Amino acid sequence: MSQDPNAEFDHAVLDRIEQSPHGLMPVTPAYQDALRRLYAARQIYANADHKDGHVTARSLAQRPVFHATNLADFIAGTVGEDALEPNAAIYDRYVQSLPAEARARAESFRVPVIGKPILHRAKHGATTVHDPLHMLFLAPGAGPNPGLPGNYLHGALFHVGPDEASGAWVLQVHDAADGGAEFKTQKLADALMTLQDVLASAPFHLTELEALGFRMT
Repeated sequence: MSQDPNAEFDHAVLDRIEQSPHGLMPVTPAYQDALRRLYAARQIYANADHKDGHVTARSLAQRPVFHATNLADFIAGTVGEDALEPNAAIYDRYVQSLPAEARARAESFRVPVIGKPILHRAKHGATTVHDPLHMLFLAPGAGPNPGLPGNYLHGALFHVGPDEASGAWVLQVHDAADGGAEFKTQKLADALMTLQDVLASAPFHLTELEALGFRMT
């Protein structure tokens, strides 16, 4: 099998993106062709922190994911939902992980990100206000639009319906604008298993979640 004639140049472009403080590349045809190939291969994403910049998936693989610190205990059944780390604290840890110059912008997303329970219940026409569980998580990646500062997607596990017996468990993942993916199941255990798969898959593009049973929204 012949070697990809573009492989060496594309690898050099990845290196150059990572060496650039803003991930900016020349607008020459050769570089633009390489960028198209790398985007198609999900090796780079639009940089959420720098307009017209790019960020590599391999650099985002070094970034942490954020979820309740005691998620494993909750999955194992040793703690209940009331003992889970609060969403505000999860978001605090995400903000503090960012460079100082990115934190103010990240704070501007706090209310829409953490305020998702009300939006979700209203969207699904629920008449009750009780949400048995609504758990925030953030993972490196992108969607049709860039992610939050630091190139993060945000998501939540929550319940819709009048009660746990008749409703559904939902996982939603969003970029910083209107890109999203959704997974629904009748069982909390299945939702938690899928959440673990999502976190283990980071970094990812939202469309890659279709392989885990998500649909784009």
